Amino acid sequence: MDAQALADFRAGARASAPVLLGVFPFGVVTGVAMVAGGIPPLEAILMSFIAFAGASQLAATQLLGAAAPVAVILVTAFFINLRFVMYSASMRTFLAGLPLRWRLGLGYILSDNAYALCITRYTQHPEDGNRHWYFLGAALPIWAAWQVATILGVVAGTSVPAAWKLDFAAPLAFIAMSVPLLRDRAMVAAALAAGITVVLAYALPMRLGLVLAAVAGILAGLLVETRTGKPA
Repeated sequence: MDAQALADFRAGARASAPVLLGVFPFGVVTGVAMVAGGIPPLEAILMSFIAFAGASQLAATQLLGAAAPVAVILVTAFFINLRFVMYSASMRTFLAGLPLRWRLGLGYILSDNAYALCITRYTQHPEDGNRHWYFLGAALPIWAAWQVATILGVVAGTSVPAAWKLDFAAPLAFIAMSVPLLRDRAMVAAALAAGITVVLAYALPMRLGLVLAAVAGILAGLLVETRTGKPA
């Protein structure tokens, strides 16, 4: 690593520092929720390392706790994580020339926050030549903070008596994630449509109500966005 690469890495790490204040508590809550949902501690930690996707981890936790079929869990996680396909397509413009080992490694530690930090940096400083080092500096601390926080949450969850019923942790985390996103009509319409659908479809077998709610939310958001002409 040359001096410029080290400077870019440090710049990414500095940019990610404020983000860690939100990542850490979310990771702790996710760890607690996974244990409360019935996932054994070791499997919960491995799930965090393998998946590294808080929203899909929480969704899978809720579905596992409800004894949903594996197919439904996989489809739900797939739809939740589709946004990473869009992130990757957007980042390809800036990182396409990297060796495969770099692209695979950066793809693994890609997260919502890291994407926001990096795409902002790349568009504001198109002349940068060490974009991958900035990416690594921004994304690696987020990944590390998430894993440490999740492990602490798992440990805390195993220490809490079962009678305390911490199953509410997963939906509470989802609410905390969703509320800041309600900034325009399209997002509000999507949230309302998904919320109403999941209540009405609660009795459907195999927890299909969650999948229908996701589809209803997407369609409602797109409809409002099309009518207003303002992309969400």
